[in-house]
Amino acid sequence: MARSNSGESVLTRVDRVLSCFDADNPTRTASDIARHARLPIATAHRLVNELVTLGYLERTPGRRIRLGVRLWELASRGSRAAGLREAAMPVMEDLHAVVGHHTQLSVRDGFEALFLERLSTRGGSRNIIRVAGRLPAHACSSGIVLIAHAPAEVQEELLASRLKRYTDRTPADPTTLRSLLADVRSRGVAVADGFITPGATGVAVPIRGPQEDVVAALNVVVPSGDGNAPAQISALLAAARSISRALGLHPRLDADLTSM
Repeated sequence: MARSNSGESVLTRVDRVLSCFDADNPTRTASDIARHARLPIATAHRLVNELVTLGYLERTPGRRIRLGVRLWELASRGSRAAGLREAAMPVMEDLHAVVGHHTQLSVRDGFEALFLERLSTRGGSRNIIRVAGRLPAHACSSGIVLIAHAPAEVQEELLASRLKRYTDRTPADPTTLRSLLADVRSRGVAVADGFITPGATGVAVPIRGPQEDVVAALNVVVPSGDGNAPAQISALLAAARSISRALGLHPRLDADLTSM
């Protein structure tokens, strides 16, 4: 694979180009891309032109650059995210109708929760997440569920890192977070009251795959002090079991989890 004078592969540079785009910057100029991808302008132009030809990027009528539908097409064909979303969406829609609050599906990517789907509620509590958005795992209910069930080495690496405090409620010291993770494993639910957004509480539960491994988290975001946590937890657990069964969780394992 061709490499630049700095030793970087073409794929590394392409990844930086594609990573320039997000919800706040859905389009960019070629000069923007060069700057944010830390590439010479000539290199950025060449990569952009090739990616446009292949359909991974496309030009808007105003000659700006945005992500192309080819990326969506490939991701929709067989990624774990696509299969998970397909299994979860019917259940999420029912859950959303019952609880009447923002309802979200996420997976762990490193030390972050990556959100695959979100059903919003008009006039609901403040919610900063978007589809394909990320939140630090230690500061949101979904991330805490996912980290609580991650391999021990992942947990220890996170606990040894510098944890950012977003509010005075964020569990940003290792002792507090370690205790919280143990509690989540025991109770099967995470409640994050104002961990990242004052006035908003996330409530999350795990979704399990065929071998009882935790593959995702399902959560709702409610106003702090809403007072309906028990009902929301019950509805969340029931929804998570339904999604887990759709993913192939063995009936015996599902029965064991129900009795916990």
